[in-house]
Amino acid sequence: MRILGRLLLGSLALLLAIPSGGAILLMALVLDPVASVWLTKGALAGLDAGLSDLAAGLPPESFAWVLAGLAKASCVLLAVPPALVALVGETLRWRGLLWYGAGCGLITAALPWLARGAVHPGGTALAAEARVTAILFLAGAGAGLVYWLIAGRSAGRPPTRA
Repeated sequence: MRILGRLLLGSLALLLAIPSGGAILLMALVLDPVASVWLTKGALAGLDAGLSDLAAGLPPESFAWVLAGLAKASCVLLAVPPALVALVGETLRWRGLLWYGAGCGLITAALPWLARGAVHPGGTALAAEARVTAILFLAGAGAGLVYWLIAGRSAGRPPTRA
C-alpha cells in the first residue's frame, strides 16, 4: 500500500514539476536579453521560411516538423531530468534538497552538451552557450525543487502509525 501511495505522490509531483520547469525556462528565455534576441531571430527566420513555402505553393508540413521537433526537445529537456532524479531519489531514499534541485538542474543543463558530444571552443558562441546552460540549469533546478516540495521530502521515511 505504501508503494502505491508513493507512486501516486511521485506522479502528482512530476505532473506539477514538469510544467513549472517549462514556465521557468520560458520566463528565463524571455527575460534574458541575449536569449530574447536569439528567440526573436529564430522566430522571424522560421516565419520567413514558412511564409516563403506557402508563397511557393508548398504545403505547410515543414511547420509541423518544426513543432514536432520542439515538442520532442521540450520533452527531453523538461520531463526526463525530473523523472530520472525522482526515480533515483525514491529508489535510494534520498530526501536531500540538494539532490533534487541541483541534480535535476545539472542533468538538464548537461543534456545539450551530451547530445552534441563535445565542447566547441569559440569566443561569442561559447559565451552564448554558457548563458543557455545557465538558463537550463535554472529550469531544471526549479522543476527539481517543485518535485522535492511535493514528494522528495518524504522519500524513504518509514510510514507513520496513528
